[in-house]
Amino acid sequence: MLAKRIIPCLDIKDGRTVKGVNFVDLRDAGDPVELAEIYSKEGADELVFLDISATEQKRKTLADLVFRVAEKVNIPFTVGGGISSVEDVDVLLQNGADKVSINSSAVKNPQLINDLVAKFGSQCIVVAIDAKQIDGEWIVHLVGGKVPTDRKLFEWAKEVEDRGAGEILFTSMDNDGTKDGFANEALAKLSTELNIPIIASGGAGNKQHFTDTFVNGKADAALAASVFHFKEIGIQELKEELKENGIPVRI
Repeated sequence: MLAKRIIPCLDIKDGRTVKGVNFVDLRDAGDPVELAEIYSKEGADELVFLDISATEQKRKTLADLVFRVAEKVNIPFTVGGGISSVEDVDVLLQNGADKVSINSSAVKNPQLINDLVAKFGSQCIVVAIDAKQIDGEWIVHLVGGKVPTDRKLFEWAKEVEDRGAGEILFTSMDNDGTKDGFANEALAKLSTELNIPIIASGGAGNKQHFTDTFVNGKADAALAASVFHFKEIGIQELKEELKENGIPVRI
């Protein structure tokens, strides 16, 4: 079995790392370059850097910040926010990103997934999906969770896979920032129906939640923010507990 991955997420707004609850009420969580370096040294398997205001403000991801983060880390580094073209991805990869994450732009122009895969390869393209339950149905949302769409989570995820994306980063907006655990039922369905890796996001509050999402949610990786930023959980101690629980991880 492939090792499960632990991925700290740096949500960036105006050059600072921030964290909210249910995608709102953001508070400062520190300097992204410093945090990235700490996580790299502490044993994180990957990093995700999301410029959460890039799409909303109609501007490009901060390529210079990507460069400064990439200089400090020696683990795979995924960047997202405001990416809408092959040229955007080219710039980010040249500045040190290993993978890119697209979200709103993929829903608005699904062909973009195909184009990016053709140019850069599946292993480089992550599609992020933000969804919340409305009347019992998981509905995809855009622009940092502000705009509901007519897309349903599982149908969209299957299309994303069919178009060649290498991974899906699924964030449950209902669970985000609540620290009540990941949306394991939805994650398990995604993992069962698809053949590409699924990254769980939204809801981590304690070490048991990570074990639960790997066992019950069948996730391939677990992403979290505030529990790492505010030192509620140490990455090394988390991995040691996961190993004790029979979860394959890189120590």
